[in-house]
Amino acid sequence: MQPDPTPYDAFLLVSFGGPEKPEDVVPFLENVTRGRGIPRERLVEVGEHYFHFGGKSPINERNEEFLAALREDFAGNGLDLPVYWGNRNWAPFVTDTVRQMAADGVKRAAVLTTSAYASYSGCRQYRENLADAVAAVEGAPVLDRLRHYFNHPGFVEAMVDSTLTALGELADRSRESAHLVFVTHSIPETMNASSGPHGGSYVREHESVVEEIIERVRLETGHRYRHELTFCSRSGAPHIPWLEPDVNDHLTKLAEIAERLGQERPAVVVVPIGFVSDHMEVVWDLDTEAAATAEKLGLEFVRAATAGIDPRFVSMVRELVVERAAVERAAVDGGPEVERPAEGSLPACWDRCAPGCCANPRGARPALGGAEQ
Repeated sequence: MQPDPTPYDAFLLVSFGGPEKPEDVVPFLENVTRGRGIPRERLVEVGEHYFHFGGKSPINERNEEFLAALREDFAGNGLDLPVYWGNRNWAPFVTDTVRQMAADGVKRAAVLTTSAYASYSGCRQYRENLADAVAAVEGAPVLDRLRHYFNHPGFVEAMVDSTLTALGELADRSRESAHLVFVTHSIPETMNASSGPHGGSYVREHESVVEEIIERVRLETGHRYRHELTFCSRSGAPHIPWLEPDVNDHLTKLAEIAERLGQERPAVVVVPIGFVSDHMEVVWDLDTEAAATAEKLGLEFVRAATAGIDPRFVSMVRELVVERAAVERAAVDGGPEVERPAEGSLPACWDRCAPGCCANPRGARPALGGAEQ
């Protein structure tokens, strides 16, 4: 049976974007931090990790790989939708992409962002950028953002298997005593407090995924691993509290505890559950900085793979498009309730955000995909 995407006639992937060469780095960071009054000299400092990789972020190449996999999956499963791509902070900019979609005659598109969790920076800011793009383009298509997918089976199962694979790379003698260190992007505590319709969704969603992975790993290995949710990529003024512990601080703590107890230092498997592909926070914060911290501390270190182009994660996108299309048709035709798969302790996420969900800390701005529309 062919999947029915009606009322959608296109799909749009929206991502963060990243520089392609050294001279792009500071202009890119100016886009990211616009309105915050950060001096150019400070942006040069912040951009050092981009310069470490020749001034090029890996995110655009990872998105191109993902888009190629999506197009192949759509075609192979009879989902006849053109696939578009736009970024918030670097070319291809989402406004330019929406303009192209309008020129191509697209009327209504399903939208997936490369952020899986609820927060201002991971959700509402994307919705604001979509609203800006639609406002700037005459005849812009209707854009429906698909639900958060942190607990969709396609994401969870990919991360469970990458965790098991990483554990298998450890030395036999250190595997059972290893610590699983789950990592996501840190955000200000106030942003977490306002995330989701009732606050605290950002941390709660991550904790749900962590517990689901830990339990699935236990069922496969017969062992419940010690674990911790940690954070990386903290930025901003030092006096503003951000979510902790930092992954490097946690690795240091593990080594210190082992030293104090006279035990062998544990192996660690770092699991990047907050990131869907190997972009800068993964290749710099984890593969470079955290790996160097672990080496300095004498900790055996393995980093689990991101979901990337795992076929289950790729198929998830098609499933979410078909699911949302059925929801929209049912709202018009009064059809049956649509199955919305989810793993773990939390239900499938909402399609439309509640008023005030993931509030903008600098004041209200128009945003697409809200229940108030």
